Amino acid sequence: MRIIGGKHKGRKFAVAPGFRGRPTTDFGKEGLFNILNHRVYLQGATVLDLFSGAGGISLEFASRGASQITSIERGGPGVKTLKSNYEILGYDSFQVIRGDALSFVKKAVGSYDIIFADPPYELPEMGKLPSMILTSGLLAEGGLVIVEHGEETDFSEVEGFEETRKYGHVNFSFFTLDE
Repeated sequence: MRIIGGKHKGRKFAVAPGFRGRPTTDFGKEGLFNILNHRVYLQGATVLDLFSGAGGISLEFASRGASQITSIERGGPGVKTLKSNYEILGYDSFQVIRGDALSFVKKAVGSYDIIFADPPYELPEMGKLPSMILTSGLLAEGGLVIVEHGEETDFSEVEGFEETRKYGHVNFSFFTLDE
C-alpha cells in the first residue's frame, strides 16, 4: 500500500503480517481527500482514526500536515506496524492505542477536528456509530466525522448527517454537530 498525497506522496508503507482488513482504495482515498481539501484545513488538524487497520488513512493525514493523530487498532501486530510506519516517515505527533474503537469512543476524553471511522461493514453497531461519536464529546466545535461504509448502509436520517459520497464500492458519510 502507498500514500497518495502530501509530503510523502508515493511512499509505500508496511502492512502487518496476516492483515485481513479491507483497506480504503486509492480511488476512495483520492476522493475523500479532495473533499477534505475543500472543507477543512488539514494542516494542523487533530485527527482520530477509529478502526485504523493498516493505517492508510492515518498516514495520509500525517502526510498532509495533521498536527496530531490518534489511531485506534485492536490487533497487536497492526499497532506495532503502524507505530513503525509513523517513525519511518519521521512523524512524531502520533498516538497508537491498542484497543476496541467503540470502547474508546465511550470512555475517551479529548477533542479532535476530524474523526474518521472505517469499521467492518458488518459491525452490529454500524447504524449507531455516527451518533455514538457525535454524542461522545470527542468532536471539536466545527469538527467533522467521516464514516466509511458499504452500499447497504444509509445514514441519511441520523442527526448531524450532511452527505454521502460514493467511490466505487466505498462510501463516505459526513456528519457535524448541530449548532
